Amino acid sequence: MCIAAWVWQAHPVHQLLLLLNRDEFHSRPTKAVGWWGEGSKKILGGRDVLGGGTWMGCTKDGRLAFLTNVLEPDAMPGARTRGDLPLRFLQSNKSPLEVATEVAKEADEYNGFNLVLADLTTNVMVYVSNRPKGQPATIQLVSPGLHVLSNARLDSPWQKAIRLGKNFRELLRKHGDDEVEAKDIVESLMTDTTKADKDRLPNTGCDPNWEHGLSSIFIEVQTDQGLYGTRSTAVLSVNYAGEASLYEKYLESGIWKDHTVHYQIE
Repeated sequence: MCIAAWVWQAHPVHQLLLLLNRDEFHSRPTKAVGWWGEGSKKILGGRDVLGGGTWMGCTKDGRLAFLTNVLEPDAMPGARTRGDLPLRFLQSNKSPLEVATEVAKEADEYNGFNLVLADLTTNVMVYVSNRPKGQPATIQLVSPGLHVLSNARLDSPWQKAIRLGKNFRELLRKHGDDEVEAKDIVESLMTDTTKADKDRLPNTGCDPNWEHGLSSIFIEVQTDQGLYGTRSTAVLSVNYAGEASLYEKYLESGIWKDHTVHYQIE
């Protein structure tokens, strides 16, 4: 399902500081963050081996795309894979708004998604979602500031989103004008297993026990299909000089590992 939080053009050091937990079945084959693709459009990100797409990726020319799924009771059989949506932007030369407009026209071909597209060289960030079902897709420019995206619309006041946003603000306030270390962020914010109060769960139409299991920032739920939960945490940090680093803590063969990739936006 995933949850993301980021501060955008509103910090003295970080042009962008993005945190993202990826939630998925532990059995689904996945490649850790690395460079892949061809030529000038190489992508830095993890990769879903089964579908071929990604949940988050960035490029050296300043493109960034990430998505979360929308929590809903029934998946549409035969839907197009949502992991292709970030790739469409990352592999193109079109603006975030142009790609968002294209995606919106085909939105009903996908199960519920929230997609964020950004060009860090032009300082444009766009959000697009195909939910609520049956309504035209939403497209909006993302304003500077701190935002949280879980499994509903951008900045929806779900308890896990409120909790992550509050803790993120407190961490940034504590560090003041200093750079925030990725490992500190992960351990302080993204491993939080606190579940929502049952009387404050969102009404998504899903089984309440399933909703409760997914209501923490860090998830681990046993299902009939196997273990489902947080497989990795990524922290993307970009300063105003275009120096970027992508830190990932990820689960591989039952062991937590981590690494960092540095690059310069050109």
